[in-house]
Order: sequence, then structure tokens, then C-alpha cells
Amino acid sequence: MLTGKVIVVIGGDARQLEIIRKLSTLDAKLSLVGFDQLDDGYIGASKQSIDDVKWNKVDAILLPVSGMNNEGEIETIFSNEKVTLTPEMFRQTPQHCTIFSGITNDTLNHYVKKAKRRLVKLMDRDDIAIYNSIPTAEGTIMMAIQHTDITIHSACVAVIGLGRVGMSVARTFDALGANVKVGANESHQLARITEMGLTPFHTDHLKEELADVDICINTVPELIITAKVLAEMPLHALIIDLASKPGGTDFRYAEKRGMKALLAPGLPGIVAPKTAGKILANVLSDLLQGD
Repeated sequence: MLTGKVIVVIGGDARQLEIIRKLSTLDAKLSLVGFDQLDDGYIGASKQSIDDVKWNKVDAILLPVSGMNNEGEIETIFSNEKVTLTPEMFRQTPQHCTIFSGITNDTLNHYVKKAKRRLVKLMDRDDIAIYNSIPTAEGTIMMAIQHTDITIHSACVAVIGLGRVGMSVARTFDALGANVKVGANESHQLARITEMGLTPFHTDHLKEELADVDICINTVPELIITAKVLAEMPLHALIIDLASKPGGTDFRYAEKRGMKALLAPGLPGIVAPKTAGKILANVLSDLLQGD
């Protein structure tokens, strides 16, 4: 139980609702910032503006999966209020206060370091990333169907990266009958791709390997699908980039060449916010009860 814990939940999307529901059930005292348009009532939860929070009483701060931007602003879909965090807010919190965020950036890192507080990056956790790979794979299938005029069955599909997301995506497309090849740069990953019954290739050979694909799915968070690679790809090829912003594709050149390239980070929150929210809520409740 989280009886007596004061937790500030700031902004975010529909995933936050599952987190609020779970923490409310565990008897936490919740301050909801950026939720003034939310109708649902939760036991022990009160809506507040950012200026009304008593920071010196706060045990934990929950930021959305997207964290905050470089100006300290938090994305909110349940409010028109502009929510902005400052270093002073963090400094006013008790020393034991923990900040939870899906991802981070230089600004958030600076705020936390200046306040000497602990930051937990939820999307860096293996458990959350693996659970999230399930709705991510389903969302990728949805996008592939929506944006192509061919079946996934028998399509030539390339997945770049065999991380937690890449593995689930490759396996799902293979199960639907696609001809799947997977690019990686480590020998053990190439061996694993072979073990999975898929076709491995080294990412050093992207230009040659993507020359015949119908669908290319990137999970590598660095510029890997460059203009040189794009220039050799078929014009009809669909690129779905699942890497965090700005992705791993030269979107400017893809558009110039008339290719369809989609940046699609955060698919779990789009295609299955309830499931994605429950994944976060379960992990967060365990972390908070362990503090």
C-alpha cells in the first residue's frame, strides 16, 4: 500500500489515467496537475495547478512518458493550461523525493542534478520495454496495413535492430507470413536472428539489403536510413520508424524522393493506451512501494 505517500502526477495522455487509478487504489494521496478537463473522480486525488502544489510535502513526481521539453513544459491532453516545471520546484522537494519520467533530456537531467534528486527513466527498464513491445508490434502492423496496398503475407519486410522492440516486431511480421530479414551489427544478434528462422544481415550492408523491400521498420535511435540508403530503395517502400524522436531516417530526403516515411514513437500510448497504462502502473506501484 501507498498510504501516506504524496505523489504529484503531471500531464500526459490516456496512459496516465491507468496510473492514477492504480495509485488511488493503493491509497496514495495524489495531486493531479494538468487534468482540469478530466471528469473521473478518484479517491484521494485532487486537481491542482502547478503553482498550488506543496512541493515540500511531495514524495514522488510522475512525469508523462514524453517527459518534458527543453523549456520545462509538460505535454497535457486533459488541460489547456500551460504546465511548466522549474528547477526551484525540484529543489523544494524533500531529499527522498524521486522523479519518474518515461524519457529524459538535457534540461530534465540538469534540473534533477541541480536539486540532487533521483531520476528513474521508465522506458530504459527492460520489463517495461518488453511489455510495451507487444502493443508496439500491433500498432506497426496497423500502420503497415493502412499505408500499403499489398498484403503483409509474402511482403518483403526489413527490421533494423534486434532490441526489445525489434525482436517482437520481427516475430509478429514473420507470423503473418512476411518474408522478414533483420539487420543488426553484433555477431550474437545475427546468430539469434538465424535461430529465429529469419534472414540476418549486417547493418553495414543496409544500402544493398533495403534495395528490394516493401516495408522497412527501424528501431535504431540514430540516423541509419540515410539519403544514400534511401536513394537505392524502391519508391513504393513504406518506412515505419519506431525510434525515439528524431528517429533514424532522413525524412527530408525521403519526402523529396516521394517516399512514405512515418515517425511513430510512442505507439503503445496510441493504439492501446489502457494496456500501456497498466504496464506502467504495475511497475510504478512496485517501485513506489519498494521506496
